[in-house]
Amino acid sequence: MEQLKLLYTQYYGVQPTSVQPLTAAGSGRRYYRLQAGGSPLVGVVGESADENRAFIALSHHLLQAGVAVPRVVAVSDDGMRYLQSDLGNTSLYDALAECRKSGVWHDEATELLAQTLSQLAHLQVEGDRDMDYSVCYPSAQFDARTIMYDLNYFKYCFLKATGVVFHENLLQDDFELLCEHLMMAEPKGLLYRDFQSRNVMIADGKPYFIDFQGARYGAIHYDVASFLWQARAQYPEELRCRLIDEYFGAIQSYHRHIDRDTFTHDLNRYVLFRTIQVLGAYGFRGYFERKEMFMQSIPAAINNLRTLLAQGIASPYPHLQATLQAVCNLPRFNSVEPRTNLCVTVYSFAYKMGMPTDDSGNGGGYIFDCRAIHNPGRYEEYKQLTGKDTPVIEFLEKDGEILTFLNHAYALTDASVERYLRRGFTSLQVAFGCTGGQHRSVYAAEAMAMHLHKKYNIEVKLIHRERNITQHLLPQ
Repeated sequence: MEQLKLLYTQYYGVQPTSVQPLTAAGSGRRYYRLQAGGSPLVGVVGESADENRAFIALSHHLLQAGVAVPRVVAVSDDGMRYLQSDLGNTSLYDALAECRKSGVWHDEATELLAQTLSQLAHLQVEGDRDMDYSVCYPSAQFDARTIMYDLNYFKYCFLKATGVVFHENLLQDDFELLCEHLMMAEPKGLLYRDFQSRNVMIADGKPYFIDFQGARYGAIHYDVASFLWQARAQYPEELRCRLIDEYFGAIQSYHRHIDRDTFTHDLNRYVLFRTIQVLGAYGFRGYFERKEMFMQSIPAAINNLRTLLAQGIASPYPHLQATLQAVCNLPRFNSVEPRTNLCVTVYSFAYKMGMPTDDSGNGGGYIFDCRAIHNPGRYEEYKQLTGKDTPVIEFLEKDGEILTFLNHAYALTDASVERYLRRGFTSLQVAFGCTGGQHRSVYAAEAMAMHLHKKYNIEVKLIHRERNITQHLLPQ
């Protein structure tokens, strides 16, 4: 953290007055928003200097190719930390939340998706020009070894975990045949590798691409399959077909002799592969790392798989097809909806007014005492404000005590939420108390509610008891 602050100070000439942790995704990278006045930057702490170097080199190259990506402005001497431009808080996935909920995909949403796919084509082709693929990590190209690694990842991390019986040699034969077909696909270009709506940020109404550190040389179909068949994106079939048309038109402007039927045939194979690959990742994160958010995503991916099998896309690979059908038939995957029956109630309160009661009747949960944290209420300029107001937020985050406090609270609460989801429990209560229920407890309750809602996509009821404020956060 101190090194990120130093980088910020060296770049802007002033120390950051606010350092806010940002929610991470599946990787171990940590993100922070550093800010002084109106000059925010995102600080990144990586797990691998080589991976960081790949991202930084790709960022410079893609900016020169006219691709909308964050600009890296400062890098630590050890290569483990860097600062990049701040693209805000709204991902494409978040921007489309109402469409997924209502099932109505309006023109504005469709246009945003079309822009994103058009920009993908630009990245794949223009990004490929003069690209030094030796900077890519961990591999310069998406090759047969990578494909077989992902297929076996699915076999060991998902298939075996489900208990489905299969013939090792027959399955391996089909894996090798699918790999051979995938390697034949043309054209090739700069492969994004993790192209999905959570890795597209919307700033000023325009899509920007992030988290492309795994990019390499490979078949362009992979990215289209990753994006349009993202398990939880829930694009209707009609919309997906329209977006394929948009993408094909964009890529055809670069590759004029590309054949539509051949492209579609190869794309279907990559959709099958990508679905298998995603299930492998979900299996590892869910079955082995016990991360509930990935377990919740499995049924949606299985639903995609059912559609692919019904279309006969796996028919050239008979044992693989039979094995995948056996997976789809498992009773645990009969529902395509994630379990979101858990409601977490998060309180802020004043100790002098008594601790909150548990209306569910279950008892238990957590009560965190914020009174040891530096109190902004002791200062005249903050006395009429609350933990929802920017000056108080900046005071608490600059001091930093509350951020460390919350990281411990998150770890304890996350463990309970994940266990409650697995066991089908319906309620959990978390409360933050301070002297007056106005500053520290309000800030902490807000942070916890947003953390749980974003990480687990569950219902959260946020109650600031002494402020007489109640807010409901519903699953998307």
